[in-house]
Amino acid sequence: MTAHDIISPALAELAEVCGVATRYEDARGVDREVPARTVRAVLAAMGVPVGGGGEERRTVVAAAGGDAAGCDDHEDGPDDDEVHASDLEALRAVRERPWRRVLPPSLVARQGTAIGCPVHVPHGATVRVSVLLEDTDVPVTLLPLDEPRVAHEVGGVTVERVTLAVPGTLPAGWHRVTAVVEVPGSAPEPAECTLLVYPPSIPVPHGLDRHRAVGLAAQLYQIRSGGSWGTGDLADLGDLAAWAGRDVGADFVLVNPMHAGEPFPPVGPSPYLPTTRRFASPLYLRPEQVPEYAGLSAPDQARVDELARSAAGANRTDVIDRDASWSAKLEALRLLFAVPLSPRRRESFDRFVAGEPGVRGFATWCALAAEYGSDWTVWPAEFRDPGSEAVAGFADDHAEEVRFHEWLQWQVSQQRGHTQQEAVGAGMRLGVLHDLAVGVHPTGADAWSLSRSLARGVSVGAPPDAYNQRGQDWSQPPLRPDALAEEGFAPFRDIVRAALRDSGGVRIDHILGLFRLWWIPEGAPPTEGTYVRYDHEAMLGVLALEATRAGAVIVGEDLGTVAPGVRETLSELGVLGTSVMWFEKRNDQPVPPEEYRRLCMASVTTHDLPPTAGYADLVHVDVREELGQLTGDVDEERRSAGEEIAVFREAVRDRGLLEGGSADDFVVALHRFLAAAPSLLLAVSVADLVGDRQPVNMPGTSEEYPNWRVPLSDADGRLVSLEQLTQSALARRVMGAVVADGGAG
Repeated sequence: MTAHDIISPALAELAEVCGVATRYEDARGVDREVPARTVRAVLAAMGVPVGGGGEERRTVVAAAGGDAAGCDDHEDGPDDDEVHASDLEALRAVRERPWRRVLPPSLVARQGTAIGCPVHVPHGATVRVSVLLEDTDVPVTLLPLDEPRVAHEVGGVTVERVTLAVPGTLPAGWHRVTAVVEVPGSAPEPAECTLLVYPPSIPVPHGLDRHRAVGLAAQLYQIRSGGSWGTGDLADLGDLAAWAGRDVGADFVLVNPMHAGEPFPPVGPSPYLPTTRRFASPLYLRPEQVPEYAGLSAPDQARVDELARSAAGANRTDVIDRDASWSAKLEALRLLFAVPLSPRRRESFDRFVAGEPGVRGFATWCALAAEYGSDWTVWPAEFRDPGSEAVAGFADDHAEEVRFHEWLQWQVSQQRGHTQQEAVGAGMRLGVLHDLAVGVHPTGADAWSLSRSLARGVSVGAPPDAYNQRGQDWSQPPLRPDALAEEGFAPFRDIVRAALRDSGGVRIDHILGLFRLWWIPEGAPPTEGTYVRYDHEAMLGVLALEATRAGAVIVGEDLGTVAPGVRETLSELGVLGTSVMWFEKRNDQPVPPEEYRRLCMASVTTHDLPPTAGYADLVHVDVREELGQLTGDVDEERRSAGEEIAVFREAVRDRGLLEGGSADDFVVALHRFLAAAPSLLLAVSVADLVGDRQPVNMPGTSEEYPNWRVPLSDADGRLVSLEQLTQSALARRVMGAVVADGGAG
């Protein structure tokens, strides 16, 4: 075994300093050691050069006269001594990072808690440090703690560390720490960093502590009405919310991520693999509700109407065709964009663009995508850097196209705002809850504009568990923890703000990723990844501050393998967890719903499982067998899944909740069972309101199954429209089962 294969003490320490796990506990509680090649690949993706891999290895081989392109770790590569020396050098460089900068990359403090601010200055220098508060120009001077200075030699220079006191009396907000270092005989050197002060916890909004909220969980693209253009849209969401609020007592509608996908067909189907998380998809627009529709010329209005009628024909298809829908809408929206704005509307548009600093960059990416395709990695080299003069020149030369994509975002913002107003106007206390995806497409808009913040050569996924025995690779580049700190966590802040706009709250998919994410080296299977640690206090601090300012609720999807203390940390901060009934088991028996967490959103099922009727009928086993996803014996898998259903059936029967033997009766009984939970939020899948059986997503697949393209159907597979949904007797039975209880526990 060579140094390439083992984790040396230096490599282990380097990994620990950088937050890269060298071992972990899997879903079965078994301790697993991470391969050394995985650790090295992940460190390289974080910009840490380590021996035996990547460009450094190819450079060594080439310098020795070898073939760098075809080199192998065990042939013609650096020897063990070189690898260990490289590891030690990388460790030294990482240890010295703090000493080479005056201020840390950023500071995070909980309101009411004092912290220390380490400052590094050359020996003999003086330093003045102050805090500029977000809402005032009056600086707050920081004074040194009563601690001795610590010295360290860096590059032949003696550097001293002095720790200053950041008082706990500062208000919550986004503040700046500034430092001016004065060395005798030299000009003063300024430095600054972000100081995030976050509130102690997120207040429980809208009286949920006195009366819990019951709502719907909808995959919006599935909810198609007679007026839809082949996919459910914001007009459909408004109608769904109005019906749910007025007729069945719902307080919210949780929708799938509405992040923007590709700006032109073909459009990727997964809402969880968007091109950006900062802007919304104009696919969800209803063109006829754009105010400029009334100003169209007669021929143009006739064309829009014709496009609407043609697109509406797709509402009767059994596979959702986003490309056809978006092609029709895109033509209609360009006609609407050509209508001159009234002075009031122009002022509103200009105000929107001025208030969204990132929208011009996103619109520029869309315009470039129109010219060169949506994969920015194959664009001409001069356009791959969003800050280049070539990109700025392109935006100027294509100003009308850039303006069009800014206009689209304005329209989405307006229709989203109107939908939230409709929901609240119908009596909902929360209204629309938006979903925040884990990451973005590796060649999309955010990957381009945030390229300095993202890790390359790795993707995000999940290790194997009981439901995904081969693990998962989500094909998303992760945000680098070090880059987030360098940028004062602004990229994450902007993403959160976008999700909270015009909503009553946000569900964060895989919130465990704010603590750690499973990074998978390029070309490796999901089983050969490892966890990378994030500054969870900072990430949660961003959530706490932005949610408190928005008066919104935060729900974290905390399913799967959960590290010790994570759920307690989330609960303390006021972030609601997630309880899915099928997963709430103890010793293979259902956990009594009275024991569910209070600070959580409870539901019977989730979008990564079939609807309740389908799950009870083992549809998930049948589909996984057909797709070759099962690693064990099929009959054993079916027997085990059947036993799981049987114990839940027995549990509802023992409580007298099962009134008949039909599939609908079982669905209703399970929701009556759920209603006994003290959870502040109860979510009911729209699919369960009509007896749907088809999964919308089969994790671990791409083209093998029509993920995210399955329309809403009844138990017999017949399409169900929004109009039919609102007349569903089963919908009233299911909602009556959960709304009738109503308490928060």
